[in-house]
Amino acid sequence: MTTYKAPLRDIQFVTDELLNADTHYQNLSGSEEITAELRAAILSEAAKFSEQEIAPLRQSADEEGCQWSEENVTTPTGFKEAYQQYIVNGWPGISMPEGFGGQGLPISIEMMVGEMLGQANQAWSMYPGLSGGCRATLIAHGTPEMQNTYLPKLVLGDWTGTMCLTEAGAGSDLNLVQTKAKPNDNGSYAITGTKIFISSGDHDMAENIVHIVLARLPDAPKGTRGISLFIVPKFLPDAEGECGERNKVYCGSIEHKMGIHGNSTCVMNFDDAQGFLIGEPHKGLQCMFTFMNSARVGTAMQGLTHSEVALQGALSYAVEREAGRALTGIKYHDRPADLLVVHPDIRKMLLTIRSFSEGHRAFSHYLGQLIDKESQMEGQARIDASKLLSFLTPIAKGFMTETGLEAANIGVQVYGGHGYIREWGMEQNLRDARISTLYEGTTGIQALDLFGRKVMADGGKGFAEFVEMITRDIESVDEQFKVPLLKSIEQWQALTALISKKSSHSLDEMGAASVDYLMYSGYIVLAWFWAKMGNIAKDKLTTQDDLFYRAKLATAQFYFKKILPRTLSLYATIEMGSESLMSISDDDFIELSQS
Repeated sequence: MTTYKAPLRDIQFVTDELLNADTHYQNLSGSEEITAELRAAILSEAAKFSEQEIAPLRQSADEEGCQWSEENVTTPTGFKEAYQQYIVNGWPGISMPEGFGGQGLPISIEMMVGEMLGQANQAWSMYPGLSGGCRATLIAHGTPEMQNTYLPKLVLGDWTGTMCLTEAGAGSDLNLVQTKAKPNDNGSYAITGTKIFISSGDHDMAENIVHIVLARLPDAPKGTRGISLFIVPKFLPDAEGECGERNKVYCGSIEHKMGIHGNSTCVMNFDDAQGFLIGEPHKGLQCMFTFMNSARVGTAMQGLTHSEVALQGALSYAVEREAGRALTGIKYHDRPADLLVVHPDIRKMLLTIRSFSEGHRAFSHYLGQLIDKESQMEGQARIDASKLLSFLTPIAKGFMTETGLEAANIGVQVYGGHGYIREWGMEQNLRDARISTLYEGTTGIQALDLFGRKVMADGGKGFAEFVEMITRDIESVDEQFKVPLLKSIEQWQALTALISKKSSHSLDEMGAASVDYLMYSGYIVLAWFWAKMGNIAKDKLTTQDDLFYRAKLATAQFYFKKILPRTLSLYATIEMGSESLMSISDDDFIELSQS
């Protein structure tokens, strides 16, 4: 199994050279002292923790899994101890307000740290990772009493958080949520119902677990307009704010799933559990989107996680494994066979993975800066950042996870038969990656959100503003990148107009085109980043011969010649419309399923 190495050089290239981090933090109130030296020190310590503490547990945790009992869920060997070290190092509160015991650093810094944690051990990183959305929800919507009770413990890491949305009969369709909330005499609520697929729903790593739960009050109207949001702790806080009485919320079982075996995915039973209303009655969905948007960006970064793990594994194998001879003649006369890396198909696979991994890194940390601006700036700058973040989030979540899954799959392929064997770690990466396209809204849901809510809702104004921004941004980049990107942008605009026109007659046209449109959008966004990264590398190479920049330029050129042209086939499939999808009736599908 490949030993994980934190990609510090590339993280610093993206943040410092591509995204101008010094200027970014100078423009954030209260963040002016976040220098390159401070960022480097933080990333260095995060890299050590990731490489030395949690990466060695990745494979053993996958094999051991979590163990259920009526009292508690037990995590794999070493997880609890690593989490305690994580707390000692001060990582849980890195971006939390100092008033609640945090360090007050921008979210973008936490995302840089989170990138390494996820790559080192995705299953482990999910336990502290979900707490971020819980904390953000309480900061945005919780009462002062609620904040003072829960946030200090969540910020320290002594307590962790979850998000409880999904039910057996209500997956992504929250209209169907059935969990009940009955008012108690003391101002709390009795929460009754069952939630499924709850990541980190129960475990032994923290002393308390704080559940954020969607439920319906007795007088709730039907649909999503009748959903309220509640905080339901595993242990009710006592007068001193410590763990008190055990609440009536229990893990009924652990899901037997394809991957991320080290993370407990739980069925959670609420049996008149005591909960407390967050926000206004029947306005829970608006509050929950604070958590959901955080989770979607976090899930998008899993596309980066699985691409990077695939890249490190595939590249190390390809430069060591001997197999066959180069088509142009023997390259290594002193070996019984040439290295895999001499073969064009292997190189294509390696560069495909690399183009996604490094492109996703740029995309991820650009989103991190937008989140900083949305949370720390004022006025028009904040409004603009929020609008752009809203537009890009479904693209990031859908595209990055789909291509991250592709990269993980290619990682297996590079190894050949060995990729199918557990000891190399590639099949685990593929299994772990598969869930990323499903949770926090499937790719299809992200695609409908992108076109229906982000493109069509304002008549295409936001889309036009983004196109104008990136067109202006690439004016000075090298022609080899600018020309094909501008052509693809023109096609993107034409597709947007075509789908909008067709959808005005039938929304099935939008449904048929939406996923292809999302993927097309993702290839454009990544091309934007690769155009700028390739241009930086080209400029650097005029004054220095650096392998890092040579590889960066070569990967940018590969992306434009071998990956961006995928948009041509997407254009063709979108242009064909919905007719072939809808020619078989619903009744015919039912009959086919029974035949």
